[in-house]
Amino acid sequence: MTSDLKVFITRSEATCGECGEDLGRKAWITLVEDKGALCLSCADLDHLVFLPAGDAALTRRSRKHSTLSAVVLRWARARKRYERQGVLVEEEALERAEQECLADADVRARRRERAALRREELDQQYVEQFAERVRALYPGCPSGREISIAEHACLKYSGRVGRSAAAKSFDEEAIRLAVVAHIRHRETPYDTLLARGVERWDARAEVEGLVAGVLARWQASG
Repeated sequence: MTSDLKVFITRSEATCGECGEDLGRKAWITLVEDKGALCLSCADLDHLVFLPAGDAALTRRSRKHSTLSAVVLRWARARKRYERQGVLVEEEALERAEQECLADADVRARRRERAALRREELDQQYVEQFAERVRALYPGCPSGREISIAEHACLKYSGRVGRSAAAKSFDEEAIRLAVVAHIRHRETPYDTLLARGVERWDARAEVEGLVAGVLARWQASG
């Protein structure tokens, strides 16, 4: 069994060792031996959602249902140790765990809270335009997926591909990168490989053919 993936909340300034982005203080990073700090986007963990510590049953069930998860840690100066803040899990896993743990009314309240927070982080008009461009370039994409791709890519302050200057001009390559990232996580065993401890680039190489096949089908007119 592999050890837990770990995400650290930094106390000092941080820079991503792969994309070079200045992450500032209180950045969420992973640590990689040859590159140092990586932002969650470069570490391929940015599709996960944060579940704060405090509800042991919800945390346990969310991690059980999530193919990929990570423990979030922050240094406590007074205690001189890293303390657990919560976990990152797949959103579908969290929703399934909520169904198991909470009454229907509580589930709806939690989802409304998350939806409200998500709306605050999204520029809706930009998301809609991004989604339209995805649909135009990939007409074979399953219905509704273009919205998921756009929302994931365009979250404010995330450093994701949708926030780049190229994406804001709806550059075809930027759109392709967002679609590829979605396919990698949703249509291949990529997350399973990461959860097993396979290095990121090895995992990407292993699913490259599957990604290319799905991309080709989605480019077809349907």
